[in-house]
Amino acid sequence: MIRFASLGSGSAGNALLVQVGRTRVLVDCGFSVQETTLRLARLGVVPEDLDATIITHEHSDHIGSSAALARRHRLPVYMTPGTRLAARDAAYPRLHEFHAGQIIALGDLQVEPFTVPHDAREPAQFVFTDGAVRLALLTDAGHVTAHMAACVDAVDGLLLECNHDPAMLAAGPYPPALKKRVGGGYGHLPNHESERLLALIDRSRLQHVVGMHLSERNNHPDLARRALANGLGCSPEETVVATQADGFPWRELR
Repeated sequence: MIRFASLGSGSAGNALLVQVGRTRVLVDCGFSVQETTLRLARLGVVPEDLDATIITHEHSDHIGSSAALARRHRLPVYMTPGTRLAARDAAYPRLHEFHAGQIIALGDLQVEPFTVPHDAREPAQFVFTDGAVRLALLTDAGHVTAHMAACVDAVDGLLLECNHDPAMLAAGPYPPALKKRVGGGYGHLPNHESERLLALIDRSRLQHVVGMHLSERNNHPDLARRALANGLGCSPEETVVATQADGFPWRELR
């Protein structure tokens, strides 16, 4: 069984908690140490319960206070060599590097990193497994690739970026350079690309699909839910999106 919950998802900070057996892993730490601790407490967890932190890439809404949290609680931290080189705070007490395609064994949990097109030094997303069920995290990718679709094919749970609606982004308040970055091929997945990914993969095992990393200015939960529903062949009311303030509570894959 895999348990998972989000501390918060969006451009102001991201963190995901994944648990298999007695192994608890924090994926990204895009909040302050104090805020991370408060959000963990909502899920009945304290930092001392964590076995490791895994970082997807060096952008501040993901890497955040991971170094400070690791120093305070002597946590091992895993990231790619490119992320380490790009990190502003490289003072991690127990740092481990990995490459995409290299399985990371963490207690009862196995983590399978894979590459995504994003404007970071060496970004990665992950599939988590206990050997029986598989949970995929797929955010911070500018477009859908065949490799991404293959990595998340036939998973049991999928946490999928639905970052923006292109029309809202075009009409929104961002300056032109930021609009180009977010909407470009190495930016963030728009709703229609998330819908297309769902149409490409084997969905027969899916127990949970959650829309992630929604832009508060360039998207609306109803639009993200509609895209997920179209891709899944269900009604929007049956879909779920994570929020910046609350993420989402514990869910389980069995």
